[in-house]
Amino acid sequence: MSDSSVLNTITVDGVTYDAAKYAASQTQTTSSNRALDKDAFLKLLVTQLEYQDPLDPQDNSEYVAQLAQFSALEQMTNVSKGLSEVSTLVANIDTSVLVGQLSSMMGQDLRWTETVASSDGEGNKVLTSIKHEGKVTGVSISDGTPTIVAEENGSTYQVKIGDITSIGQGVTA
Repeated sequence: MSDSSVLNTITVDGVTYDAAKYAASQTQTTSSNRALDKDAFLKLLVTQLEYQDPLDPQDNSEYVAQLAQFSALEQMTNVSKGLSEVSTLVANIDTSVLVGQLSSMMGQDLRWTETVASSDGEGNKVLTSIKHEGKVTGVSISDGTPTIVAEENGSTYQVKIGDITSIGQGVTA
């Protein structure tokens, strides 16, 4: 994969997608979930009025009550959407600030512990801790989670923030 195509991808739940195709699939999913929006409600209301018995019409207060309920529901939906957008904005700001702070670590010595899961001869899960020492070469964001890119003896690792044990000059021997 070339460097330019890596920039046009998105990773969700550990699976990497082409960004344009993923966005299109999300738009299709979102639009199909809106089958009964305000336009559909108004069409139902007009159809209801069209087919009512002219000799025994419904009470106007029923229509007014339905419109009031719909209006309240629409406002709650707008508030919910607004809160969701604010939440996304705050998460993006938090991630941006963290990436900025992590970027200042470029070139710093780094020590981290990697936990590897394996099974013993009886099939029991065994966790092994491996200590690493290297240099920070970059910052990466995958699934909205920033990680440190570190190099140790020619190998590149993506280090979770929680796995870092120390940062700074003189860490490596």
